[in-house]
Amino acid sequence: MGGNQTQTQFILLGITDSPRVQMPLFVLFLLIYIVTLVGNVGIITLVRVSPSLHTPMYFFLTHFAFVDICYSTVVSPRMLADLLSEDKTISFADCMMQSQSFTHFAVVECHLLAMMAYDRHVAICHPLLYVTIISSRVCWQLVASSYLFAFLSAIICTWCTFGGSFCGPNRIDHFFCDVVPVLRLMCSDTHSSEMVIFAFVTINVVGTSIIILLSYISIIRTMLRMCSAQKRAKAFHTCASHLTAVALLYGSAFFMYLQPPSSHRSLDKVASILYAVLNPMLNPFIYSLRNKEVKGALVKCRRRFFNHWQQRSVVSSRT
Repeated sequence: MGGNQTQTQFILLGITDSPRVQMPLFVLFLLIYIVTLVGNVGIITLVRVSPSLHTPMYFFLTHFAFVDICYSTVVSPRMLADLLSEDKTISFADCMMQSQSFTHFAVVECHLLAMMAYDRHVAICHPLLYVTIISSRVCWQLVASSYLFAFLSAIICTWCTFGGSFCGPNRIDHFFCDVVPVLRLMCSDTHSSEMVIFAFVTINVVGTSIIILLSYISIIRTMLRMCSAQKRAKAFHTCASHLTAVALLYGSAFFMYLQPPSSHRSLDKVASILYAVLNPMLNPFIYSLRNKEVKGALVKCRRRFFNHWQQRSVVSSRT
């Protein structure tokens, strides 16, 4: 891959070159990364220990949290190290692997959001058939296929991004090896690569967004036919957190990728920080604060832990 390039390393220019700003940004993004890890690991743990959350929706949510951990980890540690270091070089192979890994997990996340929308569609529009349609076997097949398709997409996009000739500048005006800023450095004609990447972005981002849109059109039609306002409110609350996560991810993704690379400006970094750094941190809060089932399971776990701790205290005091 990329056998005709002359560059053996790149330089990541990062978020800013101001030394006075770098340390505050390091502290801020370190806190964000820690909260991201704690929040998403907490979601995974809560779903695993709470029998009430052993449903397809929360099965998808655990994978969603896992992917948030992965693609945040692909970007954040390197970004944090560069904020403290004067040497911001990254080897060609490491840059290529970072780009491929990030693309892979980002595509998986898009597919998981589409699966979660379809799950809500079946649960609200066809509740009597829900157990049959969204079985455990179907859940595993959907998740496995999303990881496989995302891997193939990432391989092709990485080949298109790094398979040309890099014989000029090696300074990437970004804080990680994303597709768009790397393509700017390619010496050879990038038109065919841009078209292939655009096609795969369209298939993954636009394709999954259409599935989400159609699912919610069906959900809204079903909600409008409900006689009870309480049922409508319950149906809305089951979808609110998912809709918020969709808006955050797809809003930034559409801005970043569905435009010609030549039209990108400094706002690219802002959009990238939103979907690569902030979104993985916000998602656990979105699904815990806006979801009654998650909050209920959290309260039960807290009570169980408190009762267990109280019983141990009583036993230890007697001994």
